[in-house]
Amino acid sequence: MRLVGPSGEQVGIVPLAKALELAQEYDLDLVEVAATARPPVCKLMDYGKFKYESAMKAREARKNQAHTVIKEMKLRPKIDPHDYDTKKGHVVRFLKQGDKVKITIMFRGREQSRPELGFRLLQRLADDVQDLGFVESAPKQDGRNMIMVLGPHKKKTEAMAEARAAADARKAERLGRGPAADQADDVEDEVEVAEVEETEAAETADPADDAAEAAEVEQPAEAAQDA
Repeated sequence: MRLVGPSGEQVGIVPLAKALELAQEYDLDLVEVAATARPPVCKLMDYGKFKYESAMKAREARKNQAHTVIKEMKLRPKIDPHDYDTKKGHVVRFLKQGDKVKITIMFRGREQSRPELGFRLLQRLADDVQDLGFVESAPKQDGRNMIMVLGPHKKKTEAMAEARAAADARKAERLGRGPAADQADDVEDEVEVAEVEETEAAETADPADDAAEAAEVEQPAEAAQDA
């Protein structure tokens, strides 16, 4: 076998017995690092330390790994101001996190004949969040929906780094302020959970809207029968 010393130096080609003798002399492990090589390559090392360092490197790599996520937000063309502000707040949060956002305008009934309403709403939203994101995919009609994709100015890795720094700062502040800080953080966590639940509820179709749409479709049919 070809033997590599503990400091990376080349010992040379030695028999197995000699390599084991050197491993015992250095109080290290004899580890095969290139089994397919001819002759095979082995190295003298502390295998336990090597496994620990490899695990730490892999953990750090996973920690810094960023996955692009596309969030979705659904709106109606005639959304009221309060709901619009709420939805915009979610879009702002997604963009700050470095995620893309797919905005879907859902047309129901007679609204399908007024696509300009959806277009203006998407343009308004894009203008409101232009400091955080840009229009990656321009508004386009897709059946009964109109879709636009917003991309964040900030990369996912940058957003993750800022989020970790903010979390560390809050943790340091909490330790400095004492038990009262824990209670305040608990309240903040409850607010964040409520926002997520509100987002999920907003993305679920409203049964009342479906009923209204059915009524709009049936009304012209009845008028035609009367005629």
